[in-house]
Amino acid sequence: MKLMKMLPLAVLLLCNVSAYAQLFPHGEGFTRQDTLRGSITPERAWWDLQHYSLDIKVVPEQQFISGTNTITYKVTQQANRFQVDLQAPMKLEKAVQNGEELKIEHDGNAHFVTIKADQNIGESYEITIYFSGKPIVAQRPPWDGGLTWTKDSNGLPFIANANQGIGSSVWWPNKDHPSDEPDEGAIIKVEVPENLMDVSNGRLIKTERNRKAKTKTYTWEVKNPINNYGININIGDYVHFSEKYQGEKGELDMDYYVLRENLEKAKEQFKDAVRMMEAFEHWFGPYPFYEDGYKLVEVPYLGMEHQSSVTYGNKYGNGYLGRDLSGTGWGLKFDFIIIHESGHEWFANNITNKDVADMWVHEGFTAYSENLFLDYFYGKEASSEYVMGTRMAINNDRPVIGTYDVNYEGSGDMYYKGANLLHTIRQIINDDEKWRGILRGLNKEFYHQTVTTKQVENYISTQAGIDLSPVFDQYLRDTRIPIFSYTVKNGALAYRWENTVNTFNMSLKIWVNGQEKWLKPSTQWQTVKLETAEAKIIVDKNFYVAKMNVMGE
Repeated sequence: MKLMKMLPLAVLLLCNVSAYAQLFPHGEGFTRQDTLRGSITPERAWWDLQHYSLDIKVVPEQQFISGTNTITYKVTQQANRFQVDLQAPMKLEKAVQNGEELKIEHDGNAHFVTIKADQNIGESYEITIYFSGKPIVAQRPPWDGGLTWTKDSNGLPFIANANQGIGSSVWWPNKDHPSDEPDEGAIIKVEVPENLMDVSNGRLIKTERNRKAKTKTYTWEVKNPINNYGININIGDYVHFSEKYQGEKGELDMDYYVLRENLEKAKEQFKDAVRMMEAFEHWFGPYPFYEDGYKLVEVPYLGMEHQSSVTYGNKYGNGYLGRDLSGTGWGLKFDFIIIHESGHEWFANNITNKDVADMWVHEGFTAYSENLFLDYFYGKEASSEYVMGTRMAINNDRPVIGTYDVNYEGSGDMYYKGANLLHTIRQIINDDEKWRGILRGLNKEFYHQTVTTKQVENYISTQAGIDLSPVFDQYLRDTRIPIFSYTVKNGALAYRWENTVNTFNMSLKIWVNGQEKWLKPSTQWQTVKLETAEAKIIVDKNFYVAKMNVMGE
């Protein structure tokens, strides 16, 4: 009966995770455009991004955007051909440096600007890109991304972008590759109709009114490095409330922007934001963007992890649109979007993958943060039940690590297989304070950096004092679930790992007739003597493995 009740939820969750898996859609094979988008081309390699100054006008009734982006960069190699990305139907109109218009060659969504002035290594320069057009309309945001143009219940425009998979170049020109973030942050200046407000990343530093044009311009400043897909515009009839949080680095501004009609509901539901901050500072260390503050902003889609401007559309209820994705009941103890998307402030925004093939660093750790939130408030057993409950969503269809240099992520299993991998590693380490120290250490060691999965794997192994590389290889680069194969005969337990990579030797906790015992199986048979001729073997269910008694039970 319990299984029958779980099946509809399992189907639902698999559909949701399958949607995640389509963030970076591809047809069969990879194209030149995939390489231009997904690799560090020669035209990207020679300059280091320092700052964006984005200045745009949004015309809701025409679903039209126009403006400029001034890119500040530092020269690291001698070259003069500069790649900037902008997707059709948006038009890159011109590029200007030192007041002089430059030649542009267009190759699909990549545009190559020939720089005229000398580019001296170690020096910084600016180039201004002019653009306009009607960006792609998101069909199913945030998975099928672009711009969302809707209206609130009063008929006023309600607009937002969500473009993690499709790319930020779907609506503004930039260096659309995750390996390079603007070291000195960004300015986001947005002109909208005077009866609306724009909410973007960082802090609001200026509001200007143009009475003749009947518009207002909102200028936001981001002090910290920021990933391109995290930069956002949110436009609507917003009202604002706020609070101060006394965190690990002092006083943190927590601001909330919601539609006027939802103010009272938001004041109640957004209490989870402070609870999130308390739990995640405990587990992961200080919120990474005190200088830019924390915002939660209502949008017309489910939500996303825009840095310091986390977007929310979970309809002011707990769970995932009212549902518990774990099937255990624990998922209804918190608002999924507030917890999950805010968890990305540490994993995705503070620590960012250099290539989307390593996107499990974003999604695996953040899916795991859901049960750490439960651990902090409801205890270890609750958190374990939750993360184990999400295993029904794992397809094991293809590896979690994707294909490098073509903008192609791995399986949607990166979410909950990633979470269960981390939960399993917690069991292997068998020291919760050390494990907490590793999670906090990751956010300190790689503070405001882009990383590879190997850097993350090596850091965890080094700090744990255990070579976990076979474990990472098994769960990230293989689709098989390890099988603990064993038999009890003549007073001895024989055991080994099957269905694994050749080097797999993960430690495992079992119980023999109720007595705890740690083993380190390999792919070769090993034997230990038992105190009795017969034995009941139980494998710790916190390990994401299967078991098989080769003699039958």
